Amino acid sequence: MSPAIINSTSDAVDFLIEQHGRIRQLFVETAQASDAKARENKFFELRRLLAVHETAEEEIIHPRARREIGDGAAIVDARLEEENKAKKQLADLEAVDVDSVEFEVKLEGLRRAVLAHAEHEESEEFNRLRQELDPDALQRMRSTVELAESMAPTRPHPGIESATANMLAGPFAAMMDRAKDMITKPRH
Repeated sequence: MSPAIINSTSDAVDFLIEQHGRIRQLFVETAQASDAKARENKFFELRRLLAVHETAEEEIIHPRARREIGDGAAIVDARLEEENKAKKQLADLEAVDVDSVEFEVKLEGLRRAVLAHAEHEESEEFNRLRQELDPDALQRMRSTVELAESMAPTRPHPGIESATANMLAGPFAAMMDRAKDMITKPRH
């Protein structure tokens, strides 16, 4: 399933929350995969969705939350710190054999961090954006989020968590990531 095709009638907040659900599901599917090849396929999908999802939040959602909600800067700064830690964990996990106990342990650590991060976003940031922005603005933001995801890097890049950093490094990183994906994509 493409990360951008979930529910065409939802707004940006609904869209991102639905992606959080798919991320939760992919963690389970990755952990419970029947063999190394299946685990590799699920992890490939999980890594890609996490990367494009976080990039869109960093480029579109966080800057808007910083401007629109009271104490937005503190909320966004905390989310960016969580995102950086998760990107480091994800990058570390990429270097581990998917069929090892170390992978299972690191995947579980990443799962806990990502799910806590998603919960913070939903309760502290997304709900507040929904209160501050009218439905039309949230609907328009969805299109922008989808566009950002379509051009986002597909692998973690720790240290690139701001809209500015994503705009400067993102296009090159996305091009390189997509080339790597073509070469390393698990074969079915």
